[in-house]
Amino acid sequence: MVFRTVVKHAKKHRGLIPQFCFILLGMGGASMYLIRLAKGPHVTWNKTNNPEPWNNLDPTYQYKFVAISTDYKNLKKEGPDF
Repeated sequence: MVFRTVVKHAKKHRGLIPQFCFILLGMGGASMYLIRLAKGPHVTWNKTNNPEPWNNLDPTYQYKFVAISTDYKNLKKEGPDF
């Protein structure tokens, strides 16, 4: 129903077509980033099997999307294994 309304408005006003494209592009990018965050190693969906999955990661794992000042390759593990 919403799609029909968008098509109807796009046929009347051709200038709305780029706006609809940019809105869809933004919504798609936000959805993909949300899915990427939900699948990360620091998120626990099943607490019975592994309640702390972040303890299994080595210290060279890059947590951030972009690490500007931290070089993860040179990090050494600090602390005991649990």
